[in-house]
Amino acid sequence: MFSRALKPVASVAVQNGAKFSTTSQKNFKVVVAGAAGGIGQPLALLLKQNPLVTRLALYDIAPVTPGVAVDLSHMDTPAQVTGHKGPEELAAAVECADLVVIPAGVPRKPGMTRDDLFNTNASIVRDIADCVAKNAPKAIMAIITNPVNSMVPIASEVLKKAGVYDPAKVLGVTTLDVVRAAAFIGEINGVDPTTVKIPVIGGHSGVTIIPVLSQSSPAVKLSDQGKIEALTKRIQEAGTEVVKAKAGGGSATLSMAYAGARLACAVLRGLKGESNVVECAYVKSDLTEASYFANPVQLGRNGVEKNLGFGQLNAYEKELLKAAIPELLKNIKTGENFVNK
Repeated sequence: MFSRALKPVASVAVQNGAKFSTTSQKNFKVVVAGAAGGIGQPLALLLKQNPLVTRLALYDIAPVTPGVAVDLSHMDTPAQVTGHKGPEELAAAVECADLVVIPAGVPRKPGMTRDDLFNTNASIVRDIADCVAKNAPKAIMAIITNPVNSMVPIASEVLKKAGVYDPAKVLGVTTLDVVRAAAFIGEINGVDPTTVKIPVIGGHSGVTIIPVLSQSSPAVKLSDQGKIEALTKRIQEAGTEVVKAKAGGGSATLSMAYAGARLACAVLRGLKGESNVVECAYVKSDLTEASYFANPVQLGRNGVEKNLGFGQLNAYEKELLKAAIPELLKNIKTGENFVNK
């Protein structure tokens, strides 16, 4: 059900049993906004290997940005790489983009919550969204910047004000919660985690992360409710687990880059016209009281082609959803107020 990230490629890439020639693809331009950071660099590395990417524009305010672009340009894969440093070069980076992936922002540090990051990161996302509205209004935006629950509403409100908002084209990247859940279940079940299919719904922080363990395939080999609750808690707090393990040295960067590349790949496959491309993403929604919500969506030529909902929840998962909604409503309002105040 859920798509997988592309493997490194030379002349031919293989994914889910299908072969893609690197010489016959549509010309997709992808922008990484925040490309010099801990997520941005490995994300750009993964995207440079994707045969669906023929133009890769790297943007950041960091002085090293042009060097990152030159470094990646030495890789023998088809994507042409350009580097863009500073706000004055953002428009050139974004112009004519098909997909803008945004990991830009300050990272979490020990003791920080995602909400602590809000003020700085909100301004960054607002400005990038404004530039997208002016220079690539038809581009899909995939937002990694935390707190995602608020950043997606911010980008949406900016696009609304510019008169170019399309809810099918603004996605919050919650893929990391999905890959973490699959990794943990694979370990518990003693199976290859790439064979695990598990929807994670809600949002992308704390109690808003709802792993629907009852829908896991294969089923999670946990019968004790206490262990199910412990696994749920681990998935919800996995970001903090990484922050603590890095002891002040950063947050989840490599796994987030992998997850971001996986969603970006899925978006591009949808744009290309591939059928049945499904990932979880945080999108405009009317499924719950929250006006944005993460769950499986089908991706197509216009971004989100169909919202697949989240199916039947068990009693425990319904309680998780009940706990998540007030937090989501607060996060969404915070984002909208930031733009509209």
